[in-house]
Amino acid sequence: MKRTVLALMAVAALAVWGAPAPAYAVPPTATPSPGYDARLQEQRAAQRRHVEPALKPAPKHRGKKAPAH
Repeated sequence: MKRTVLALMAVAALAVWGAPAPAYAVPPTATPSPGYDARLQEQRAAQRRHVEPALKPAPKHRGKKAPAH
């Protein structure tokens, strides 16, 4: 019984040790572009300046009361 548990633990340890590490590579298309970043900041600044006025909700209308019959 102890040998089986030790064998399973050894296999589990080897599986964890041999597992590939996560890759943190960035594809070449995801590198930051100074021109794109500048245009993006410009666009966001323009959006902040142009803010739509808040619309007021329409008043609620009450319908006619139905007859009690």
